[in-house]
Amino acid sequence: MTGSPDTAAKPRNKRGSTRARMLSSAVEVLRERGAAGVTIDEVLTRSGAPRGSVYHHFPGGRRQILIEALQFAADRIGDVIGAETSDSAWDLVHRFVEFWERVLIGSDFAAGCPVVAVAIAAPDEEPDLTAAAAAIFDRWRTALAGAFAADGFDESDASSLAVMCIATLEGAVVLCRSSRSVGPLHDVARQLEFLIKSREFVRRNGVPRFSRQSP
Repeated sequence: MTGSPDTAAKPRNKRGSTRARMLSSAVEVLRERGAAGVTIDEVLTRSGAPRGSVYHHFPGGRRQILIEALQFAADRIGDVIGAETSDSAWDLVHRFVEFWERVLIGSDFAAGCPVVAVAIAAPDEEPDLTAAAAAIFDRWRTALAGAFAADGFDESDASSLAVMCIATLEGAVVLCRSSRSVGPLHDVARQLEFLIKSREFVRRNGVPRFSRQSP
């Protein structure tokens, strides 16, 4: 199994460190404040880039910065649950939990999921952001569903288990931020492990039948 990506990883870009700093700063703001918080002024302040850098590196302005930041952040999370040949579905879920524990603690519980932030708060005039978030969630679901299918689950069960895992873990991240504790993430992880392993047992052995004993 490969190591999980570091949340401090910088975007690779051949056009120079200024563009990379700006994009990295935009990702940081997106995780903390959502789409509305990603303004040109905030990106410039955090990155230390001169104002003329905006239209030099991002000719599409704020919209381009926001879309590229969303995709970059989503790719880092997607790498965590990108299935490998030897990975079971639980392996991927466990890696997701470890990733978010590091992000939450490392940011002092300031950083959340950028895709969730965009999905629930993208303004009406930016429907492309909502569509991008939907596509990202679908990509994650496909990766997890593929792992469940490789574990032997049929297509329908694999897909629904993947949706449940993503929804539950994303909800746990929200609870962790509000409570400033990784406790909810650990609680959810334990219940997901029990459910996944129980479903695996039933898949292999069928539903246990208990004989009724006379009093």
